[in-house]
Amino acid sequence: MNMNWVAAMAATSLLSIASAGASQTNETTLEAMPPKLETQFALSAAPPKLRDAASVYLLDPAKGYYLSREGSNGVTCIVQRTDWEMPDLRNDVYWPVCYDALGTKTYLRTIMDAAAMRAQGSSAAAMKAEIEKRYRDKTYKAPDKAGVSYMVGPVMRAVGPPDMQVHTAAMPHLMFYAPFVTNEDIGAAPDFNDRSSLAYPFLDRHTEGGVEHSYIIQLLGEAETAKILIDQKQLINDLCAYRDVLCLAHSQH
Repeated sequence: MNMNWVAAMAATSLLSIASAGASQTNETTLEAMPPKLETQFALSAAPPKLRDAASVYLLDPAKGYYLSREGSNGVTCIVQRTDWEMPDLRNDVYWPVCYDALGTKTYLRTIMDAAAMRAQGSSAAAMKAEIEKRYRDKTYKAPDKAGVSYMVGPVMRAVGPPDMQVHTAAMPHLMFYAPFVTNEDIGAAPDFNDRSSLAYPFLDRHTEGGVEHSYIIQLLGEAETAKILIDQKQLINDLCAYRDVLCLAHSQH
């Protein structure tokens, strides 16, 4: 996930960052998370009322994702561990996301396939080239109507400021599917140095030139974010205890 728009949060109080050590970032072998923790982490991305009926996929690093729990509301939750747009493979990327029924049929497929390719020994460059090819030849198709992916969990680990490397952050938000849409189309003018401008929707294009894979981003407000961090305190602590790269800076206080 090319989280270029995370840079917008560098000056806001909504972002809490904890840097990884160099030894963490050089590792590429994925480790399976404890199933209970991974399930809770994945489901944290969905609004509370959607979690009980959501499907959950867990990652077997040797094979890819497998269905752990089948839901009934069309929402599918996972913890993404492979960012196929990055130039290298890492073992410290973690971002929980829940796709609606439409996203499950479209965008989620790329995540599933990337995990399978990685398990089969694909390099980062080969994986990126193959997925971009599949978008070009329409193996992957953009959503044909409106939809939403939920990322309202208390912790995510992806590319971010201050050095656009992988960091841990608290940044609950919603992602509305907007293939082929630009900031100019919706009149958005996000100022990455002005937190108030980021209260309004803006575009994130996840791939270089990948106009099919674009989202309108709506960040949750400070009050909503604060409540999530309180409600999910146990999960935050459990994630930090599991692996230090998942510790939020403020969770240490």
